[in-house]
Amino acid sequence: MSAAQTDLSKHTPMMQQYLKIKGQHPNELVFYRMGDFYELFYEDAKKAAEFLDITLTARGQSGGNPIPMAGVPYHSAESYIARLVRAGQSIAICEQIGDPATSKGPVERQVVRIVTPGTLSDEAFLEDRRDNLLAAIYNHKERFGFASLDISSGRFSVSELDDLDALQGELQRLRPAEILISEDFPYADILEGFTGIRRQGPWLFESDTAHRVLTQQLQVRDLTGFGCEDLPLAICAAGCLLQYAKETQRTALPHIRKLTRERREEAVILDATSRRNLEIDTNLMGGHQHTLAWVMDRTATAMGGRELRRWLNRPLRDVEVVRQRQQAVSALLDGFHYEPVHDLLKQVGDIERILARVALRSARPRDLARLRDAFQTLPDLQNALKPVSSHHVVKLATTIGEYPQLADLLERSVIDNPPVVIRDGGVIREGFDEELDELRNISENAGQYLLDVETRERERTGISTLKVGYNRVHGYYIEISRAQSDQAPVDYIRRQTLKNAERFITPELKEFEDKALSAKSRALAREKALYDEVLESVAEQLAPLQDAAQALAELDVLSNFAERATSLRFAAPEFTDTPGFDIEEGRHPVVEQLLDEPYVPNDLLMDTRRRMLVITGPNMGGKSTYMRQAALIALLAYTGSFVPANRAVLGPVDRIFTRMGSSDDIAGGRSTFMVEMTETANILHNATEHSLVLMDEVGRGTSTFDGLSLAWATAEHLARDIRCYTLFATHYFELTQLAEDLEHAVNVHLTATEHDDSIVFLHNVHDGPASQSYGLQVAQLAGVPQDVIRNAKAQLTHLEGSASPAAPATGPEPTPPARKAGSSDTQRVSEPVLQADMFASLEPSVVEETLRELDLDGLTPREALNQLYELKSLMKK
Repeated sequence: MSAAQTDLSKHTPMMQQYLKIKGQHPNELVFYRMGDFYELFYEDAKKAAEFLDITLTARGQSGGNPIPMAGVPYHSAESYIARLVRAGQSIAICEQIGDPATSKGPVERQVVRIVTPGTLSDEAFLEDRRDNLLAAIYNHKERFGFASLDISSGRFSVSELDDLDALQGELQRLRPAEILISEDFPYADILEGFTGIRRQGPWLFESDTAHRVLTQQLQVRDLTGFGCEDLPLAICAAGCLLQYAKETQRTALPHIRKLTRERREEAVILDATSRRNLEIDTNLMGGHQHTLAWVMDRTATAMGGRELRRWLNRPLRDVEVVRQRQQAVSALLDGFHYEPVHDLLKQVGDIERILARVALRSARPRDLARLRDAFQTLPDLQNALKPVSSHHVVKLATTIGEYPQLADLLERSVIDNPPVVIRDGGVIREGFDEELDELRNISENAGQYLLDVETRERERTGISTLKVGYNRVHGYYIEISRAQSDQAPVDYIRRQTLKNAERFITPELKEFEDKALSAKSRALAREKALYDEVLESVAEQLAPLQDAAQALAELDVLSNFAERATSLRFAAPEFTDTPGFDIEEGRHPVVEQLLDEPYVPNDLLMDTRRRMLVITGPNMGGKSTYMRQAALIALLAYTGSFVPANRAVLGPVDRIFTRMGSSDDIAGGRSTFMVEMTETANILHNATEHSLVLMDEVGRGTSTFDGLSLAWATAEHLARDIRCYTLFATHYFELTQLAEDLEHAVNVHLTATEHDDSIVFLHNVHDGPASQSYGLQVAQLAGVPQDVIRNAKAQLTHLEGSASPAAPATGPEPTPPARKAGSSDTQRVSEPVLQADMFASLEPSVVEETLRELDLDGLTPREALNQLYELKSLMKK
């Protein structure tokens, strides 16, 4: 704001008031209430006009220049605010709190709420099936305290992370809408791609203050009961976060009553790269279609959909918890109990977020109507759960409970289809409150009431000229002609004398007048007070209701798993303490749903003798799909879901790593190969013998010899030193030699066949190395021009000739270029020579020696056939 703007004396009283408020909220767009509009001024107006595509006008002048102004209607402000928040903006809502009738000068205004991307609770602003998180990060050297809060549900959690990789993994898992960091936070580059980054004063992360704020909120003396006393960095982050939440909401936060400690070692850890590659709930383009969650989510409620995504993003290592979930799914499947449960849960709705709005006192009439419908559904839900023979489901049913008193209160108090807001009334049901009914009756039926009074008084007094009337000056009155005025009863009080009549008032009419003249406003005030009382009655049981909502969300996920198991032909996985994977006819859950033709399933066997599978085969043959399906089957199994396979037995899994495809990190100044090597280094440093590692085309981003050497050394380290479970896909055919050299490595390949000079992918996985790559055929399928294909064939023939084992009689044998798997249409006998040149330690095989000694020109057809059989026999040995 310019110096002219801050010199308040040069502005009108109203603009002085605005500038004072804006000075208190420099980082927010101030929505300044003026009548039926929210107005924005100066730079706020320019931003709003740009983001919202609304007209930029002007009001008055400052320093001789027009003051920019833009506005949005009060009644439709929500949609505008939602658009600004999605763009990462924060808004300060400034309302009139004074009475215009008694105000001297501008009506008093103040900021009643600050809307930020991470502190949303209004339904209109939120994605119903995704958490909306506020996060805070506090660091000491390269160790981090991390806190996250979903203010729309009250979920509040903390953790401490040992390094930047772990922090990036958490950020990728949770995708916070807003992140609080200290002004001196030194690692802001890792937050690239996130909106809503807010730098806070370092003092807001101060330890003692954070501890005091948290214990006051949670109403405890210390944090021992939450298991957080030994997390100093996390407590600092959580304290800053909670102060920020209170500042923005401008109200108490009674629904934040727990603090959950999350331990990384309790979950199957996925780093940021692996989450992105597996497309758990966000695809590589940033959308939500064709992801694992897209296939798995048929939950009945939005809160169930959010819980499902939490489970998919945090599979558990505690097999007992996973088995409880799995047994619950089996019990719901038995007799198709999940079907009535699913239908009843639809009637429950998203009570988790409704309860948060009740706690914040921002719940709307339709929220209460939905709560009423939910409470009325609970008895039927309890009956539907009675036949389900699962201890875990019984525990959930007990936690859910029933709330007959609240159901009755909401049924009696709220009409069937209430309006959106309480502002204009019409929410409280007739018959709920006698006083409200009377005020409404007065307001709506004043005319009839006066006619009734007139008829009754004529009969009582016998005065034929008596009539009841009203004027603005004297209000309601009973008028009698002057000739009959002496017959007025003693309880009539003279109010006015006219030329031909006398006007009177009675205590009854005076009471009615007092009521009638303010009946409408009093009815609205009474209705609002009753509405607040109903809200308070619900809020009094907030704690058990929140627990019930959590149990309902979990029940929804388990019921959803049962439905998915039936619809998608999933099987219950088995867990064993013996390391490895034994999957029969496994399928990729997403790809299967996108295919028009039947999916080709494949087995996967990995044990102590098969720790590494070196996967070869043609491009588009299905290597990447086969690898990803293994990871997704493991991930689903450890959430408690059934899995896309006929049978699956899984040993312990502590981490899932993927290095599959990459692109330039232009902003970070990293090439494709640098990204690839960084991801590879992360795996080599952090994988353990219980990790599942997917490696695809390591080394392809550099020269052939460098790439092959790196791929070879990486594979050896994974198999020999780390001994993790590795699926290693490659086009370097030389790497198939690893199966000969390493005790725990085997070759597998995906099949294809040629037909009429084109390729047909069979997608079957078989043991042994691939014999062909079909690179030219794939290029032809992709639409590469025929003259380019012909030229490529000629070049291939030339390269294969230059790699021939024939060498001059004198001088050293030339070293042929390394080739990727199947760079010719058939692997020729020059391949072993090539390997021998590059890896001198490899001894020639018996097959190679036999081939060298053969005199091909001197063989008869029968001898040639016999030699082929002999070679095949040698190959088997």
